[in-house]
Amino acid sequence: MASSVLLMNQILSSPDAFAAPSPPVLGRRLKSIRHAGGACVRTRRWRSPVAALVQNFHLPMRSLEVKNRTSVDGIRSLRLITAVKTPYLPDGRFDLEAYDSLMRMQIYNGAEGVIVGGTTGEGQLMSWDEHIMLIAHTVNCFGTTIKVIGNTGSNSTGEAIHATEQGFAVGMHAALHINPYYGKTSMQGLVSHFESVLSMGPTIIYNVPSRTGQDIPPSVIQTITKNPNMAGVKECMGNERIKGYVDQGIVIWSGNDDECHDSRWTFGATGVISVTSNLVPGLMKELMVQGQNLSLNSKLMPLMKWLFKEPNPIGLNTALAQLGVIRPVFRLPYVPLPLASRLEFVRIVEALGRENFVGDKDVQVLDDDDFTLVGRY
Repeated sequence: MASSVLLMNQILSSPDAFAAPSPPVLGRRLKSIRHAGGACVRTRRWRSPVAALVQNFHLPMRSLEVKNRTSVDGIRSLRLITAVKTPYLPDGRFDLEAYDSLMRMQIYNGAEGVIVGGTTGEGQLMSWDEHIMLIAHTVNCFGTTIKVIGNTGSNSTGEAIHATEQGFAVGMHAALHINPYYGKTSMQGLVSHFESVLSMGPTIIYNVPSRTGQDIPPSVIQTITKNPNMAGVKECMGNERIKGYVDQGIVIWSGNDDECHDSRWTFGATGVISVTSNLVPGLMKELMVQGQNLSLNSKLMPLMKWLFKEPNPIGLNTALAQLGVIRPVFRLPYVPLPLASRLEFVRIVEALGRENFVGDKDVQVLDDDDFTLVGRY
């Protein structure tokens, strides 16, 4: 036993500890120790082996068999991407039947891509197992007809790497990545964080300082744009920022529904990553594809303003429940909009026309008691 320990110590302290020695070399090591006068003599102090660091070793993406592999240009061309809602059963689990119905309505009405598990889809309230399962489900059911972009970002680089590996392994077409929030980092830290995930596949960077507490400045975007997997930026800092990027040839999607018409037709954005399109996908497709339409944009503005009266996705969850396309179930800490706002939504639907909204049931004014709030899920 003692000789075994001595052998292990000597091998681990060797500079070749992690090389794979051939059998003859290992045999000579054994003989040299056994012939040391028959006694176990410690010839040098034991040193802990140095950990091997392998840069950008993303195992799932080393395979050429990753399904649904798509080109970066295939992502850059998308004009309407819906940040799709995740509906729930009364016990807080995913309602996949309602989710699939929402997805079919998006595809039927012309959405070209979906963000799965984003802020709107409440990825922040999911376990990573739930998150990856929902990405895989979306890919398996709809991945041949719409681009599936998984929100696999995190404020932990390690989590972001692992989730992105899993997302691409189950077939997502691209990843959405936010900058580290709460535990903010330096500008070089931002670059290093994004470069750690960009090697795996097409990536959209999401800049929303109102949520993260930190802007991703143009200097960082310009640096990481050199990576061939950088598809573009979902930008929430306004149209002047968007124009500056477009002038440099960087693909941009507006992250603000109420600005997206001008972003697209005046400032050169490729399109929008939209919340409103959960409700009126056909009208949002028209707004992004059929040319400048100030009249339609003006008609949609009351709905857009209503949706963001409280932090997203509170308004959207309330609206979809009133339309009868999802159960009125909220995972806390989200709660429905108050009764006055629910009444206002009914008037907005009547003004725009019920036929333009998803679902086929009459819009309802739900009572407070109709909603289920789930704290443990």
